[in-house]
Amino acid sequence: MIKVAFSSSFKRAYKKRLRSDAEKQLKFIECLMLFMQDPYHVKLRTHKLTGSLKDLWSFSIEYDLRVVFFFTKDNEAIFEDIGNHDEVY
Repeated sequence: MIKVAFSSSFKRAYKKRLRSDAEKQLKFIECLMLFMQDPYHVKLRTHKLTGSLKDLWSFSIEYDLRVVFFFTKDNEAIFEDIGNHDEVY
């Protein structure tokens, strides 16, 4: 099982973009549990980013809701941002 931590920028983005949407919050929690069990689960569509975000990874919660994160050397994932494609890339 992988550990997950949330950066302060992720916490701000989560509050701003998901605060008033209980359905998206529930989907995030479901995907978070899945991610902690298997970060590369096919449902998450986890992929490495390129270009200026080349050190980061992303997974999908739903069609246009993504989480951007990076892996540490200690088997931990740090979530950096959450939002739609244009907001996080």
